[in-house]
Amino acid sequence: MPFHAVVDGARTGVQVPQHLTRIPINLISTSSDLTNAIVKGKVLRKGPLVSATLHDFILKAVIQEEDSQPSSSAQINAINIVLFGELAKNFSEGVSPGDVVMASGFTVSKSPTASKDKLHPLHLLLSQDANIYCFSQSSSLNPRSAVDSKRSSTVSAEVLNKTKVPKYTYTRLGDLKSGNVVNVYGVVVFFKQPFKSHGTDFCSSLKITDQSNRNVSCTIFCEKLEQHPKIFQIGDIVRMHRVKVKLFNNAITLVNTFGFSVITFDGKSSGTVEPRTSSRTFHFDEQDRKTVEELQKWISTQNVLPASPASVTLSAIQPKAYFDLTCQLLAKATIDTTCTLLRVWDGTRSPNTFVSVDPNDVEGPTSFSREKESFIANILVYDNHSMFAKQLKLGAFLRIYNLRAVPVSSKVRDINRNQAEAGDHLALHLHGGTSFGRGIRVLPENSPDVEKLKRAIAFLTEDVEDFTAEPTDLELHEVWSTPPEFLEDKAETNSTCSTSAEGSCRPQQQQVTLSQLKQSTPGQVYHVRAQLRSYEPSKLHQALKLFCSKCSSIQDIPDDELLATIFSDASKNSENCSLPKWAVPGRIELPSGSTKRAVRFYVSPRLKEEGKPKELLFIRGTTLEETCHLAQGYKNIVPVTSSESCLALMDLSSPFLFRGPRRYYGCKQCSQATLSELPSLDKLLDEKIIAEALGVQLLKFVLLMKLQLQDATDTLEVFLWKHAELFLGVSAEEVAISQEAQSSVHATLESLCPTKGAVGLRPWLDLSLISYWGDGEEGQKQTCYQICSPPISRPSSGQSEHT
Repeated sequence: MPFHAVVDGARTGVQVPQHLTRIPINLISTSSDLTNAIVKGKVLRKGPLVSATLHDFILKAVIQEEDSQPSSSAQINAINIVLFGELAKNFSEGVSPGDVVMASGFTVSKSPTASKDKLHPLHLLLSQDANIYCFSQSSSLNPRSAVDSKRSSTVSAEVLNKTKVPKYTYTRLGDLKSGNVVNVYGVVVFFKQPFKSHGTDFCSSLKITDQSNRNVSCTIFCEKLEQHPKIFQIGDIVRMHRVKVKLFNNAITLVNTFGFSVITFDGKSSGTVEPRTSSRTFHFDEQDRKTVEELQKWISTQNVLPASPASVTLSAIQPKAYFDLTCQLLAKATIDTTCTLLRVWDGTRSPNTFVSVDPNDVEGPTSFSREKESFIANILVYDNHSMFAKQLKLGAFLRIYNLRAVPVSSKVRDINRNQAEAGDHLALHLHGGTSFGRGIRVLPENSPDVEKLKRAIAFLTEDVEDFTAEPTDLELHEVWSTPPEFLEDKAETNSTCSTSAEGSCRPQQQQVTLSQLKQSTPGQVYHVRAQLRSYEPSKLHQALKLFCSKCSSIQDIPDDELLATIFSDASKNSENCSLPKWAVPGRIELPSGSTKRAVRFYVSPRLKEEGKPKELLFIRGTTLEETCHLAQGYKNIVPVTSSESCLALMDLSSPFLFRGPRRYYGCKQCSQATLSELPSLDKLLDEKIIAEALGVQLLKFVLLMKLQLQDATDTLEVFLWKHAELFLGVSAEEVAISQEAQSSVHATLESLCPTKGAVGLRPWLDLSLISYWGDGEEGQKQTCYQICSPPISRPSSGQSEHT
């Protein structure tokens, strides 16, 4: 903490840096940029040096602009300055009233004595990162004897050469005595996030303990939020300097006083000690590190922390529970003056319901894909927390304390998930007030909890956001040379492979090792016994494809973001157009945010006469969400648009038919799409009849995977396609709409190829494989292999097997 003296106009020591800009005292405010500011003033009063602890000092003084008098104008040109530590001691020894001083590196806060002394409403705080430049003037300013002048010069010169590091002493909580100003360490056993007090300050309330097993309450009033302790959870460690011990209701309480400073630490023993503070500089030495580590070790061996709401993931939320949540903010919206909606995720699936808001009120993305929506939670934040929530930045990492999962029993329609279910749903509420530590805290990016959250979200983002990011996984039909349909049909006919429920292979089939299979001639069917070593794609949703039986093409399923764009573009094309003779127009009202709007539909007159308009609707001008919503109430929905002043089917990149949660696609290459009246309803309408009537070549959902097998002799990559449904025990169409089916696929593959566990524990599979010629790189022919029977799994003996 440099203290520099200038005696009789001759500079001694470091000069005043040229980059500093002088700021008049009357212009100092909390909004001022004080980074390179310097204040100059004459010392009017200097208080006594007060010893807070053995090696810590506080001194208060008043300085005034040199060329002004205390009552010369309405402007306040005098201000209190408070100095700490060695700087206070040096100021006491080297400065007298009448001297001129310049100060830099200070901070400001509200002056508690402004109403009494009528000085500036703020005061300057100078600690170890501040600089004081003292000008000892001639007798006109400060008539002192030559002896005094000499003594001052000597003291100042000595101070210049001091490099002494401040030493702080800390008091155990069990040794606190009322009236003392102390420095303490403690473990947080209770806390409330800073909240607005009745005045202009924010207030923090916490309770701490240490090895003396004494619980002490602390009340902290600071004008700025960043001056409060950064506590994230019970068990954190806090270090506070210059807190005063008071007796309140016969109990010891700590309150902040002049020069208060605080830093906090994670209470978990992680091998590193990283202080959390907003101060540019702070004292932290090896002894402090040892103190923190001792407290971390003590916490881990003691049962001193009280029970608190568990920190859980979205997927683990239980009805009626109170819990803490670590998450990332994706979007937010104002519901009313006392409620704000936060849309968050943490990388796990969310159980709560969709909250409908006006898109105009949303800050951030107004909608997400159906897959993303299943990971997003909607949190309603009330009262005092609502004001704080409105100021949060999108993308911020949050910890929300004392959330409540409120069961809501009603029939809820979730547009984004395309389903309507009756039963208990969960709504997440952060109620007003600060009871039980309720509140929101923004976590720093270097927090261990944030690092963990980032990994979960990074995996989720890869998994659901970019369906075109990995061509190896997505273009399996191109990279792996999918066999032609006729080859597979022929192999099925000529092979001795059984298609029975047991999926066993007949004795006539040739049984070979993987090494022998690689040396065999393509075009044959073989029986192998092997283990599953790995599978692709690892992101299982990418295994779901669309297959055209006419041209044998395989396509990716478009994600909801692409579909939403297609529907949005089509809905803009809603000018009047000529209608087919069979089409009877009508309008239907749909909710759109807080209002309703009407969209056009068309229906066969025969259906209208028979009172069956819900059997089939042709809808024009709807968004993807609205179409999905309508599909919950009508059996068949066909989206249409205007093309050359006529009605036409939409781009076949999107579904041509919606049936409840199911969507059906057509092949662009093989379809000759046209709008026509559907046949008589004597027979039940299904997707095949509708596709045929509309000239659409229906695409089929298929599962496409690449498996790596192994036995004692070799490894082999094989193709799983036409028999994937038998192999995995679930239909591809169910996988497209059912979370239960998707979980079943994951469970099957996990049982055959567990992510954790020895290879010897994986079951042995009896499989039939067909080998064939396929196209390799640069048009070269290569031997490919495909599974052509469901597996028989046998428990592993833990030994490698030979056949």
